[in-house]
Amino acid sequence: MAQDLWKTFSKRRGERTSLQLARPSAIKIQTRYQALEIADTVAYGRCLFLDEKIQSGLADEFIYHEALVHPAMVTHPAPRRVFIAGGGEGATAREVLRHRTVESVVMVDIDQEAVATCRAQLVDFHQGAFDDPRLTLVHADARAELEKSDASFDVVVVDVTDPLAGGPSYRIFTREFYQLARQRLRPGGLIAVQAESGDCGVLEGHAAIVSTLGSVFGRAEGYRAHVPSFGETWGFAVAGDDALPSSLVPDAVDRTLSERGCAGLRFYDGITHRGLFSQDRYYRAALAESAVVIDDDHPLVIE
Repeated sequence: MAQDLWKTFSKRRGERTSLQLARPSAIKIQTRYQALEIADTVAYGRCLFLDEKIQSGLADEFIYHEALVHPAMVTHPAPRRVFIAGGGEGATAREVLRHRTVESVVMVDIDQEAVATCRAQLVDFHQGAFDDPRLTLVHADARAELEKSDASFDVVVVDVTDPLAGGPSYRIFTREFYQLARQRLRPGGLIAVQAESGDCGVLEGHAAIVSTLGSVFGRAEGYRAHVPSFGETWGFAVAGDDALPSSLVPDAVDRTLSERGCAGLRFYDGITHRGLFSQDRYYRAALAESAVVIDDDHPLVIE
């Protein structure tokens, strides 16, 4: 029988959410960069919180990570080299590595202590991805790492934490970072990013990310997936100079997944793909109306 323990955390300005815990939190530490907590919840199993915001829940993390990774990956004809910014749980790398075309993945996460903790405590999340010989793990600032690197990539996946004031990630949500990523992409390359809440009433940040990507790349589009443990619908964005995921039909998505050996997916397939890029009217209007460009002098900061 569950104890009467509850974890209350910030959802957005003016709103908080509570989850009942099965037992006291397993891990609570302050790393150099953020407060980390791992708690076993009644509804979603083991969950990761960073700076009092939920990042992943065992029961539904597959929705978030499959939605983030696969639309861009299946759109690229042969993704071989992939750069991941963030992704400390290892689940983003797990999804990238499903594609048998992938020869190398560079994962750059600034918080070594957080990644080590996730590697030890969230085995069901990363499922051994950290041990894949194709993965190179670097502990550094992702923007600085791209700036000093002369490597090129087919896909860049951005799975950093929210751009909290004083946090480690806000310089990743900028035109300057997207320009840098574009320089590192090979012809036909794509960038996929976690793009903040996609809920009605709080779409400004998400729309600004899509608009900023569109100011750098030839094309950009947003999409959303409901993540129950978040208590909201989460936004994602993808950009490139050539084909984007919305041009793909369900049969093409399923065929690509099969050819690449992407077995075991629980959320994403061709029909799901069509739904991701067939969004509500108010959502489409919000993105069409946004002309905001985020840059170093005008950063996106989530309260």
